[in-house]
Amino acid sequence: MKTLNYAFISLLAVSLLSCKKEGKTNVTGKDSLTAKKDSVLIPEIHKEYYGVYTGDFAGMQKMIDDGDGSEYDENVYKKISLKINRITKDSVFGQSIVNGNQRPFKGIFNESSKSFVLDEPGNDKTDGRFEVQLNGDSLTGKWNAFNKKAVKAPSKSLKLIKKNFVYNPNFMLDPDSNLVDWNNPKDFVEKYTDNDGKTESYTTSKNRVASDAVFKLNASKQKLGEKDIKNLRKLDLEIIKNSVFARHGYSFKKETYRDFFEQTDWYIPVSNNVDNELSPMEKENVALLNRFITYAEDKYDSFGR
Repeated sequence: MKTLNYAFISLLAVSLLSCKKEGKTNVTGKDSLTAKKDSVLIPEIHKEYYGVYTGDFAGMQKMIDDGDGSEYDENVYKKISLKINRITKDSVFGQSIVNGNQRPFKGIFNESSKSFVLDEPGNDKTDGRFEVQLNGDSLTGKWNAFNKKAVKAPSKSLKLIKKNFVYNPNFMLDPDSNLVDWNNPKDFVEKYTDNDGKTESYTTSKNRVASDAVFKLNASKQKLGEKDIKNLRKLDLEIIKNSVFARHGYSFKKETYRDFFEQTDWYIPVSNNVDNELSPMEKENVALLNRFITYAEDKYDSFGR
């Protein structure tokens, strides 16, 4: 009798364990189906609006007069790109790229008015809200900073045109480009001797200038050697090197480089990191140019401003 009871108890335990395992399997299966359902992407709409919209980003900014130190307001223009990556019924996703700063945004699209409201995250002092209207291939509207005290121009206007970014190794600076670096003047002491033989010293401000070599050497198309670049000015080397990054859509933080490449009609900033896009030859050329930039000298000249 005792043996029978033990057998019954053992059978009951096995049965309960089996039920427990079966129940767990059922729950797991249900969770699996739910996860699978949740992983289905929300349908995308209006893919025809995807792409890069680039153009002027302008706002009134306080400036200081170099002469008397007085303040005045001036409308400052920058170049900005808005990348629309995904649109659904409820959301819009993309990035803004300006001054080498790439910020994600999320917002909504109003189909009836063809307008976007796009918010950057808000954890950077430069973040704000874009309110822009779509008209054909153009986006126009405004941007307002979330923290109006943290930026020089808390309200800006946008006039953007949709452009298809393409990498082209043939892209070069426009031959009519201004080859002066206006952003890094340097003071020099000059001496002047008058007709009476009296010599006086004075301080003058000069700017770096590039040579026509920046129109001849292309580090995206030709393998550069030391003999090609050993006699170039430092600014020449910097421009030739950064032309590689500009062709890949790099958004420059340094105003000097932005000023040079924004003079072209092909430069479209789309990313703040394009290192993985460079070809092996471009990487080798950039490394060579960096070595020479370290020891190269600049040529300065005086220009009226």
